[in-house]
Amino acid sequence: MNGFKHIVSGIFLLLVSGFSSVIAQTTTTVKGTVTDSRTGAPLPFVNVFIPGTSIGTGTDADGKYQLEVSITRDSIRFAYMGYKNITKKINRGVVQTINIQLESTAKTLNEIVIKKKKERYRNKDNPAVELIRLVIDNREKNRMTHFDYAQYNQYEKLEFALSNLSEKISNGRLTRKYKFIFENQDTTKFAGKSILPIYLEEKLADVYYRRDPEKKKTIVTGEKKVSFENFIDNRGLSQYLNHIYQDVDIYDNQMMLFTNQFLSPIANSAPTFYKYYIADTIVAPDSSKLIKLEFYPRNKTDLLLEGELFITLDGNYAVQKADMTANKEINLNWVRDFHLYFDFEKTADGRYFTSKQTLMADFGIFKGSSGIYGERTVSIKDMAINQQKPAEFYNGADIVEDEKKVQHGDDYFVQYRHDTLSAAESKVYSNIDSLQHMKSFKRTADILTLLLAGYKQAGPYFEIGPVNTFYSFNPVEGFRPRLGGRTTPKLSNSLYFEGYGAYGLKDEKWKYYFGGAYAFNHKSIYDWPVVALKANYQHETKIPGQELQFIQEDNFLLSFKRGNNDKWLYNKIFNLTFIQEFENHFSYQVGFKHWIQTPAGSLAYYKGSEPNTPVTELTTAEFSTELRWAPNEKFYQGKSFRIPLPNKYPIFTLRGIAGVKGIANSQYNYQNLSLNIYKMCYLGVLGYSEVVVEGSNIFGSHLPYPLLSIHRANQTYAYQLESYNLMNFLEFVSDHYIGLNIDHHFNGFIFNKVPLLRKLKWREVLAGKIIYGGLRQENNPDNNPNLIQFSKYADGSSFTYTLGREPYIEGSVGISNIFRLVRVDLVRRFTYLNNPGVSNWGIRTRVRFDF
Repeated sequence: MNGFKHIVSGIFLLLVSGFSSVIAQTTTTVKGTVTDSRTGAPLPFVNVFIPGTSIGTGTDADGKYQLEVSITRDSIRFAYMGYKNITKKINRGVVQTINIQLESTAKTLNEIVIKKKKERYRNKDNPAVELIRLVIDNREKNRMTHFDYAQYNQYEKLEFALSNLSEKISNGRLTRKYKFIFENQDTTKFAGKSILPIYLEEKLADVYYRRDPEKKKTIVTGEKKVSFENFIDNRGLSQYLNHIYQDVDIYDNQMMLFTNQFLSPIANSAPTFYKYYIADTIVAPDSSKLIKLEFYPRNKTDLLLEGELFITLDGNYAVQKADMTANKEINLNWVRDFHLYFDFEKTADGRYFTSKQTLMADFGIFKGSSGIYGERTVSIKDMAINQQKPAEFYNGADIVEDEKKVQHGDDYFVQYRHDTLSAAESKVYSNIDSLQHMKSFKRTADILTLLLAGYKQAGPYFEIGPVNTFYSFNPVEGFRPRLGGRTTPKLSNSLYFEGYGAYGLKDEKWKYYFGGAYAFNHKSIYDWPVVALKANYQHETKIPGQELQFIQEDNFLLSFKRGNNDKWLYNKIFNLTFIQEFENHFSYQVGFKHWIQTPAGSLAYYKGSEPNTPVTELTTAEFSTELRWAPNEKFYQGKSFRIPLPNKYPIFTLRGIAGVKGIANSQYNYQNLSLNIYKMCYLGVLGYSEVVVEGSNIFGSHLPYPLLSIHRANQTYAYQLESYNLMNFLEFVSDHYIGLNIDHHFNGFIFNKVPLLRKLKWREVLAGKIIYGGLRQENNPDNNPNLIQFSKYADGSSFTYTLGREPYIEGSVGISNIFRLVRVDLVRRFTYLNNPGVSNWGIRTRVRFDF
């Protein structure tokens, strides 16, 4: 795949030597591209050398080569495993381009006669396995972390393009106005395919590494990217794309590719999962010898790689080049094909470092259909080792970037980027900028923003939405129309306002919300890191114990619920919050909340044994502090919430609340301390688990149960990760508890071994949730008639309980990746089965985009 044009540097040097006479010996430069004669695909790692000498080179990931020689030879040879060798004449003393098409020597199946049983593969006494074990044994000393200090200049390029567009799309009636976009197609990336670049991102940085204490500091010196900021979160888009195309190190045990872990072919346990074969011995341009090692997965359906490694025989047993991809039979969504290439260069101490890394992928639904091509290249130059910097130099943030100083024009990147852009790539910045200024495109993007994000522009300073809350219904309010909106950053980067109004046709009551925020850093409150003061007032309904992620509570789809669903609250809430986020992803919030809650529907607050002494409302005033640390967190910022992009680092959230009696008619003193820890645990070929551990303790006595911990329940038909999917709303209340949730995805580890399920690309899921808690005697209304009593059904049976000696437990088994999006779980409740109105079994669904 021809991806990049490399910078051709240097000049012709005339070497003059002799005694009484001068003999001119000129330099001969040969360059070009090597491709497959049948498919036209570029061939990486082809041996290019001068016959009879040790002088040579190899083609890069794009099949390109360049060889300079100063000896009087007139031929050059091309050799590659599985292809016929070719020798070509060259002209001495000039620069010349020789493009080569190599012919495969592979035979078709009908030409092969099998005469004996294939020998069984074994690790024992296998020279290829012995070699890979030497690579594994020497792995640590061949990594960057082996050096006490290292520094280098790094260039990153991330590109996304539409691939294989049909003529109907390019010449359609709706796309005629954008002809200048469709004319900018590149036919050199894929053989037989055209690529239309639509997104390009470049970054230059100086990187400094220190081993003890370990620190990697990246100082960004230049950044340039295509901007869609008028329609989507540009920073979030960049973070999501880089989340898909993460940094990859072949010396790690696990390599993250497309949000999935692949076992490295040189991992500690690699010989257990891979087969290795010695394919060839090669002489590198510096006369060092290399072993070409092929590797394949033992089980083709596991998340493993296959490809070629080139291993040095200089005693370091380092990887000098690598080319790898995945078997077509693995369960990987949307990715039709990908290749990962590594190039290494020798350092001053004779070891090798990664000089270039390229990940190319073709995304699509069906083979041969239109799709998306993605490519990320990271190159390194000017490597210097063991050059110590002062200790204070490494202090501060890991990534240092001044957004005002790193935005440079074309001239800067022409001078400093490591690779030149292709003709199509060089036009993408100006083309997309021109596209966004076209009225027809603005209208189209406006409609798409409404459908996908739920907001509609109403002039430059205001937008209406979210549209999925405009209509909903519930047993208390009946049909509920709602209309709202918010200001945009174009009105002000410091000030933000939002509001809505809703009306219940059954209860005939208005609900409303109005809020605002002021950003002290004079950036949009959507831009991380946030430093803002927020204030809002809300008169609204709520289901006690329902907590949702990323969606509004009056979302139309949540109107459909199972079982009895008429236990509601009318809330009047005033919030005042100050939030500050830091570059190291630590944040804190301090706030004040005044809350008046009134029971609604079948929910009633009363004291004593009979509901003769009703409590019409509860009033509290509380101060809160929240500390949150999410190391290396990345997220996509939506229109009204953030969607985190999971990584291997845990997220800690510590929250403290103090209710104070006497402030604005507040009735109670209490304190609440809670801790939540979230961790994504990657288990290699066995998949990954999402683990949540949480606990809480409320300090205070004689408190009404509505102020205690009402455990998160779910009576919708959607599977919710952090709620209990077979627990009814308001079913359990505690003043202390600890819980554990584990949601494990096998990524098809089992199903891939069943032919039919492998074809369907289904994946297996296993989940378990347990919570243990209870009420202290002084807070249990069963022991104290002066407290608000647990509400009851009309027949006198209670629908609210406390956890006793037995924990609440539920588990589920499920199938995910149905139609590549849908997950269906069969959920089983194991405890408290005699509570009225509960379901022991249930089916829940969830939609999730995943690779």
